[in-house]
Amino acid sequence: MKTKILLLFVLLSLNVRPDYTITRGPNPGEIYFIGLTNTGVGIYYSTDYGETATCQDYESYFYGSICADKTEGVLYLRDFFSALYVSYNYGLTNSWELVNGGVKEQLNSGRVEGEIYSSFSKHSEDFGQTFINHLFNGFFGNKKDVTIDEYYPNIGYVVTASNDSIYLLISYDWFENLEIKNVFDFSPGNFYSISRGSNTGELFLYNNTKKRLYFSENYGNDWVLNNSFNFSTIYNFGLTGGRTDGEFYLVYDFVNMAWQNAHTYIFHSLDYGKTFEVFHPFAKGSEPVLANFSTIDKEVHLSTPIEFSNFSIGDIQEYQWDFQNDGIIDSYEQNPTYVYQDTGWYSVKLSVVGADSTNSFVKEDYIHIIDT
Repeated sequence: MKTKILLLFVLLSLNVRPDYTITRGPNPGEIYFIGLTNTGVGIYYSTDYGETATCQDYESYFYGSICADKTEGVLYLRDFFSALYVSYNYGLTNSWELVNGGVKEQLNSGRVEGEIYSSFSKHSEDFGQTFINHLFNGFFGNKKDVTIDEYYPNIGYVVTASNDSIYLLISYDWFENLEIKNVFDFSPGNFYSISRGSNTGELFLYNNTKKRLYFSENYGNDWVLNNSFNFSTIYNFGLTGGRTDGEFYLVYDFVNMAWQNAHTYIFHSLDYGKTFEVFHPFAKGSEPVLANFSTIDKEVHLSTPIEFSNFSIGDIQEYQWDFQNDGIIDSYEQNPTYVYQDTGWYSVKLSVVGADSTNSFVKEDYIHIIDT
C-alpha cells in the first residue's frame, strides 16, 4: 500500500510526458487516452473520436505511456519502471500481461499487427515478447521524440536537439542508420512532440513550449505552421494523427484546487489541425475559461469573407471578437464571418467571458489581406 501511495503522489505531482497519453486505434474514430478520473487518472477508450469515452482501467499509479497495436483491441502500456505490458481486451482492468522490461517510454505501433517500437533503439514483431536491437548510426544530440511512418515499414523519424538548433533525423532501414532531414531554428530547450499522419510522409510537429503545431506532407522536407494554442495550467497533454485524411487529435487535462476541478478535453481536427471540434469526456467541478480560435485560410484576397472557427472551452457567456486588435469589439458571435476592407496584416483577438473570469487570446499578424 505504501508503494502505491508513493507512486500515486509522484504521478499527481508531475505532468505525464506529452505524446504518449493518446494513441489511435486501428479503426477511424477509435482512440485510447490517459484521462482524468475523480481521484486520479485512467485509461479511456472511445470509438466516436473522443466525444464519449469509457474508463477501461483506473489504477492511476500504474501508467507511464500507452500505444495501440494494429490488431483490434490490443493495447500496450509501459509503466514508470520501463516494464512493458500488453492487453488483448481493450485495456480493461486485469487484462494486462507483463511481456518485457527495459522498454523506452517512446512507444510506437499500429502499422503492422504485433509490431511495436521502443523509441529508436529496438522493435518487436511478436507483440513485445522479443525485441530486435537497432544500431542507430548517425544519431546525435539530445533526443526529443520519435515516430514511425504510416505505411513504409522501414522509415522512422527522430527529433533531436544539438547546439542552438532542432534536427529532424530520418531512417530508411529500421533505425539502423539515421541522417539529417531538416534543421529548425527552434530553441533546443523547448519540448517537442512528433506524430505521423494518416498517409505516408505526413508528419505533425508540436512545440510544447510555444504551443505551435506544424505539418509536413513530404517526409519532413517542408513545414507549415497550421495552428497555435492557448492553454493554461496543464496536468497532462498529448497528440496523435488519426486514421482518416487530415485527422489529428490533442488531449488536454486541466487540474487545480487539489483535484476539486478536473477536466479532460479532446480536440479533434479533420483538416490537419487548422480547425478543431472540442469534446469533453470527463468533467469534475469548475471548468477553465480559455479562448482558442483559428481559420482555415490566413492569406486571402481583399473583400473575401473569412470564417473564424472558435474552439474555446469553459462555461462561456459571451464572445468578444476584435478582428484588428484595435480595442473595438467587431462581433459577439460564436463563429463569426468577417470581411476586411483594406490590404495588410491584421492581428486578431478573442476574449471569452465566463461567470467569474475572462480570458483573451491574441494571434499577432494572423490574417494577411492581399489585393486581387
